Parts: sequence; C-alpha cells; structure tokens
Amino acid sequence: MAATQTAVRFRPLHDRVIVQRLEEGEQKVGGIIIPDTAKEKPQQGRVIAVGKGKTEKDGKVTPLDVKEGDTVLFGKYSGQEIKLDGDEYLIMREEEILGVMAG
Repeated sequence: MAATQTAVRFRPLHDRVIVQRLEEGEQKVGGIIIPDTAKEKPQQGRVIAVGKGKTEKDGKVTPLDVKEGDTVLFGKYSGQEIKLDGDEYLIMREEEILGVMAG
C-alpha cells in the first residue's frame, strides 16, 4: 500500500488523505550540520491512503484527484499529525495539498 510496504489499517473519510512525510537528507549550511531540532519538517510526502471523495450538496460523491502512492507537496502548516502503529503521519483534506509531483 505504501512505499515502505506498511499496510495502514485506517481509511480516512470523505476528502481526507493520509500522507507520510518524506525524509530529507542531512542539511548542511556553510559546512555546519543543522541539528534535527532546528530543521524544518519536509513539505513533501507520499499519499498512504485516501477517502472515497467529497460529498456534494446533491449527495453526489466527487472522487479525489490524488491516489495512493502519489508524491505530493503541501503547505508548512497543513494537516494534523497522527500516529498509527507507532509511525507518524499527517491527515489532511485534499484541498490542503498544493500539487502532485510528476514522474
């Protein structure tokens, strides 16, 4: 199901998606290694699970544009952090996702 082959036994509702942040390499600025506590969290992640879609006022369900396995970009303060089976994820609405990486 996921890039890490971890099966998440949780399905988000409606237009929500579960995203796992992609780890960035060690950051160096001018030869100085930046400690983990000072690093910004990555704003790129892989979609782990998606809901069925947004329910419109007429009852029709509009499917999501993102799918499991997509690599997405999201805003700095997007989503709500959650823990599932000891792993950290973000759960957010599809509208909080800025775009899908091509390729």
